[in-house]
Amino acid sequence: MVAIRYGSVCVTGNYRENNEDRCLIDESARFFLVCDGMGGQAAGEKASELATELVSQKLSQLIPFDTATPDQVQAGVNKAISHANIEIMALGEVEPEYHKMGTTIVFLINAKDRFYMGGVGDSRIYLYRDGELQQLTKDHSLTQALVEAGTIKPEEAATHRFRNVLFRYLGAKEGGDSVELIQKSPQPGDRYILCSDGVMDGMGDDKLRELIAAEDDPQKTADTIVKGALDGGSKDNVTCVTVFV
Repeated sequence: MVAIRYGSVCVTGNYRENNEDRCLIDESARFFLVCDGMGGQAAGEKASELATELVSQKLSQLIPFDTATPDQVQAGVNKAISHANIEIMALGEVEPEYHKMGTTIVFLINAKDRFYMGGVGDSRIYLYRDGELQQLTKDHSLTQALVEAGTIKPEEAATHRFRNVLFRYLGAKEGGDSVELIQKSPQPGDRYILCSDGVMDGMGDDKLRELIAAEDDPQKTADTIVKGALDGGSKDNVTCVTVFV
């Protein structure tokens, strides 16, 4: 097994009254999840809570972590995401207080000495390796679609009025579609970050790269990144999970 250390922080932040973010670390460190809920009142909290609970149950049931092939991981992920999406949509239909609730999700799965990652929505996974920071996941936001279409420049996306408008998330019809898996062979010294968009709301990539390199302890790193986002003026809930190889 790959030797890993990890840390996590999930806070309400300085502006919100309730925390719609959730993170979950499997007790055997086989997978890590971060969700960022949306919807009025308690709806966002319920969506992110459901997603972490249902996806973790399905991953535990469906993936043989010690022997898994990429195809088995892909099948398990697709079933887990689809199941959570159906349940979130169904509850939104029958309970008025949860109408139109939704959540993002990103995950890192540690199976047979490989990492499998992906997500739905605009929470993100970054890899810090050999001094370079790389964003691994792609945002399912209107601004990202506009960037890819060449309508706006990447630097405009951070402040664009549609930056928080998602075309895909759990709780939407397309939310349960097949998830594109990113595969990596872990290398000693690798540092992975899973985070809600509250982190990006308070800092850019340069600051994130500086903070992820500053500490050798993954819990201290998670603490530092969340503090940096809040000090940088993040107006959202802030969640960060760190995985050090």
